[in-house]
Amino acid sequence: MERNFLRGLNHGLPIGLGYLSVSFGFGILAVKNGLSVFQSSVISASNLTSAGQAAGVEIIAAGGALLEMILVQLTINIRYSLMALSLSQKLDKSFTTPHRLLASYGITDEIFAVCSAQRGALTPAYMYGMILISAVGWVLGTFLGASAGELLPPSVTSAMGIVLYGMFIAIIIPPSRKRKSILFVTIAAALLSIFFRYVLTFISGGFAMMICAIAAAALGAWLFPVPDEGEGT
Repeated sequence: MERNFLRGLNHGLPIGLGYLSVSFGFGILAVKNGLSVFQSSVISASNLTSAGQAAGVEIIAAGGALLEMILVQLTINIRYSLMALSLSQKLDKSFTTPHRLLASYGITDEIFAVCSAQRGALTPAYMYGMILISAVGWVLGTFLGASAGELLPPSVTSAMGIVLYGMFIAIIIPPSRKRKSILFVTIAAALLSIFFRYVLTFISGGFAMMICAIAAAALGAWLFPVPDEGEGT
């Protein structure tokens, strides 16, 4: 058990270091929108989702409704449920229901990718090690970013606040260059977002984000359907 835990820590260390730098930008964003250092840190400790947290902070700052928050978070984070279902096929027999519930807290895109690449079954100790170091990096980066946001002048924090959005762009560009469908969905979502920003201004940012995501994804699924595995054989 100890060996598996240390192996999880080792595999999760690069993720934790990456989270440390990215969540620094979230901490600055949160403070800019009126949250305290403590509130920002608690959000990161209870939610390991960069896009969901950024959207949530925007909704809080705009005084959005609770229903808006729920729907936006459901739209952004539903993918984690699919990741959890996929990883459930690789779990060791020692993964009882309590272990599954605890491990589900830390399933992120990066942790899912590393766990999926592992040979053999995943043990609770291995996943706990990876989740622990990743979560520490995420929360610590948020705390440092939020603290800096309260001390640094607005001109500096505004410049550093783009770190989080830079991460989103870095995630989108590589797959967009390889697949036309992803590039199309990305452009469609961006154009819809601009339309809501400057034309349908009466719709709140949270609902606009949700509509853009669903509409762009639905349009992409319609124009670029994924063929069945048995199709053409």
